[in-house]
Amino acid sequence: MFRAAASLAMLLGFYVVALIQLVVVIAFAIWVGVETTAFIGAKIAIPLVIAVGATFVGVFKAMRTRSGAEHGLLVTPQAAPELWNTVHALATEVGTRMPDEIRLVPDVNAAVSEDAKLLGLIGGRRRLYLGMPLIQAYSVDQMRSIIAHELGHYSGRHTGLGVAAYRGRLAVEETVEQLGRFNPVGIVFRGYSRLYLLVDNAASRSQEREADRASVRVAGPAAAIEALKDLPAVSAAWGFYFSRYVAPGWEAGYAPDDLFGGFGQLVTARQEELAELRQQEPERATSRWDTHPSLADRIAIMRAAPQQAHPVDGRPATVLLPSIQQAGVALQREVVEVGSRQVLPWPQFIAAATTAGLQRTSDRIFRSLTRLTGTSEPSLGALFDLVEAGRLGELAEEFFSNATRKEAAVKFSGPMDTMLTLAAIRSGKAFWQMSWTEPVKLIDADGADLDLEEIAKLAVNPESIGEARARLAEMGVRVEAATVIEAKATGRGAEVIGALANVKVDGVESDLVLLNRGFVVAPAPRKSDKGEKRLEELVQMYTAEELAARFRFMPFEEVSGAAITKRTPIRAELRLHGGTVVTMEERWSGEQLGKSRDTFVEILERIIRDAEE
Repeated sequence: MFRAAASLAMLLGFYVVALIQLVVVIAFAIWVGVETTAFIGAKIAIPLVIAVGATFVGVFKAMRTRSGAEHGLLVTPQAAPELWNTVHALATEVGTRMPDEIRLVPDVNAAVSEDAKLLGLIGGRRRLYLGMPLIQAYSVDQMRSIIAHELGHYSGRHTGLGVAAYRGRLAVEETVEQLGRFNPVGIVFRGYSRLYLLVDNAASRSQEREADRASVRVAGPAAAIEALKDLPAVSAAWGFYFSRYVAPGWEAGYAPDDLFGGFGQLVTARQEELAELRQQEPERATSRWDTHPSLADRIAIMRAAPQQAHPVDGRPATVLLPSIQQAGVALQREVVEVGSRQVLPWPQFIAAATTAGLQRTSDRIFRSLTRLTGTSEPSLGALFDLVEAGRLGELAEEFFSNATRKEAAVKFSGPMDTMLTLAAIRSGKAFWQMSWTEPVKLIDADGADLDLEEIAKLAVNPESIGEARARLAEMGVRVEAATVIEAKATGRGAEVIGALANVKVDGVESDLVLLNRGFVVAPAPRKSDKGEKRLEELVQMYTAEELAARFRFMPFEEVSGAAITKRTPIRAELRLHGGTVVTMEERWSGEQLGKSRDTFVEILERIIRDAEE
């Protein structure tokens, strides 16, 4: 009740603050008008009128907002009777009404919602959301604790009253957004919004502790503590799974046929590593801006609770769903948009992703080979010809700028190994073997490990390149099978790391988007106002790959050097391979996303260092 009351009181305070400012400024404007002119007095009053209007607009939008149901897979009582029976028993123990829906969601989290009315006085449809990764990694006891915690939000009437808090927070955010950064009265409202968030977040932390008490009472301190302690470990495993196994193939245009099943297999295969992660004590770091107490503080409170005996159920939580594999596939169909990606079983998915990585690395070398030799058909065969001509060092120094040409040629055995592997794969003489516990391995047709490092060392030396050719031919590896696919650099797999508005590029007004693989130059209006908003819309509308395809893209690989001719505002020159010079000039009034200016300087300084080494 306190959270809803505080939200309404502070929302009302928004009107009070606006009206006070209105009275003060109108009085001041009248005095100025009397002492000077009516025009000047009216001009002073305009910003406040805008502020009051923004307040009403923000509140109106917030009051019309409906949170709605989170997307997920609806689980019926017929499909998962044990799960529903468990939730029903826990709801009875907690002392609350059963949720009307149970949905599986693709998050390391659990949550509840309720479509309540009249500030929670009239209950509405209830939904319980359970993260599939938690079910795959937790025991039944741990899931009972998590579910009891969420049901505790119902018994504490947090979900019904939370509607008022949710809309109050939206009203504050909408008002501040309507005012903009440079409205003079916006300073007061931004300060007020911080006060509102402090009060609301403190109430939210109190609700979490109350729900924890329900969890401890119903499921027992041991299960509740284990569930909280394991949460960072499962979250870390989920992040590792996506970055190591899913993301490379996803960025390359592929999708696994059983996304959630793969995580289940990883959890089963890496139990020892997960056990080590689970032994780590959560950090106590917390902030008054957090909506939840720190895990360490919550666990400390649970350890101090009365230790009562509770039945132990250490079975994996997957038993709560009759077919976890089918549920995972159904959830994937419900929440994952694969688009035009090719859907493959896990072994083929990993193989395709790994080969795509090889091709991407090789294409980078092939493009450099084109710039150096002018060949229109760069391939491994053309690279071998360069080695035979004794010119590999000219190409290799671009990749090993801190080495002499001779040293760079020797170091190029690493990239050469990559390209030989690509040729072996494309020739059908090498294959990838995936594992949930080890990196992917290169094997031959008989399943034996295949290592091309020795041949790669031979292939970077003009005196032994002939032997390398012979050994590859004996293996059935065709050097012409490794050739360029992306003759022009793209933004595939890139990320946006910053953006600056109204930067003159070669004298043309532009918005400069910084990718971790290059610069994107988009047309911009001459006026520099609302630059930050324009940048936000730009990076939200397009992915990094789409930005690079739609606008002018200068990949870092095409930049041979840089110079900063002025620090504030930044003036810089980029030297491209071939001699072209691109000038960039920042405006005094130009806006940015976050600390993009610092990122821009860091990129320029790195290019300068690389060119000097």
